[in-house]
Amino acid sequence: MTRKPNTLGEFIIGNQNDFKYSSGELSRLINSISLAAKVVNHEVNKAGLVDILGSIGDTNIQGEDQQKLDVYANEVFMQTLINREIVCGIASEEEDEFVKIEGRNKSHDNKYILLMDPLDGSSNIDVNVSVGTIFSIYRRVTPIGTPVEKEDFLQPGTQQVAAGYVIYGTSTMLVYSTGNGVNGFTLNPAIGVFYLSHPYMKYPNNGGIYSINEGYYSHFPQGVKDYLKFCQEETEDRPYKGRYIGSLVSDFHRNMIKGGIYIYPTSSKAPEGKLRLLYECNPMAYIAEQAGGKATDGYNRILEIKPTHLHQRVPFFCGSAKMVEDAEHFMAKYPEDAFYKEVPKTF
Repeated sequence: MTRKPNTLGEFIIGNQNDFKYSSGELSRLINSISLAAKVVNHEVNKAGLVDILGSIGDTNIQGEDQQKLDVYANEVFMQTLINREIVCGIASEEEDEFVKIEGRNKSHDNKYILLMDPLDGSSNIDVNVSVGTIFSIYRRVTPIGTPVEKEDFLQPGTQQVAAGYVIYGTSTMLVYSTGNGVNGFTLNPAIGVFYLSHPYMKYPNNGGIYSINEGYYSHFPQGVKDYLKFCQEETEDRPYKGRYIGSLVSDFHRNMIKGGIYIYPTSSKAPEGKLRLLYECNPMAYIAEQAGGKATDGYNRILEIKPTHLHQRVPFFCGSAKMVEDAEHFMAKYPEDAFYKEVPKTF
């Protein structure tokens, strides 16, 4: 009997042929992400013991305060991938523009680009709440051997070849997919190895949890308000439980295991939504669909949205398929552009 692979390294090797662009390059890329994650995990676990909590005093391209760990995680992932010359370009939520990567011989021979949110939910570090890293991998569309261009990064999510996240919590997990289902690996900190702990992860078709920041209720479009009333109604299956951590990775991870929906809609405070299409929504939508869930902007499939710029924001409804479909039903009662007539778009 063949022994099932139980470490991340064994799993990657054992399943490499399932990947339609099978190559050692992708395997090395996943391994490099896991290495950077271990380094970031070590630093996250020291938070409070060393001077790495709080704001660094700068803002990123999003206009948000950069936390010290944001900058640290961004540098760790950047340098790990650049030093290994595995990708030809990287785009990060923390960088204004994408980064072109040249090899030692000034070539651009690698096939893949990576987009990432290096430390999602970092403001929660100060209060010891779980945070995470989100990543997305594409094949470049410009000719190999030439510098990457913006069009390599502005691909719809359907073109992703892999995506995943790392959650730094009571245990550290790396969850990813290359288009053949979703698998989760838990870090054994004693020996620094990720072990397969959650094979073939699946969303329950329906769930009992809704995750949304209800503090903004008065600012939400009417379709979202109506859906929340539906969630809170007393019926045989409801009310649903409201659970909102405020770290996308943590909320997503819980809902995928237990069954639920995560919503970050448009609002009068955030008329385009808050989450980034390329760094957060596309990779999480890819994982959700691979796990049998669904992800939309309330009307349209997230993975089919054609990006227009690197830091584009979109509303995000993601989770158990039945719950997302119920939310879409309420959104459909109101024309897609009705809310935007009240709140002008800024992009």
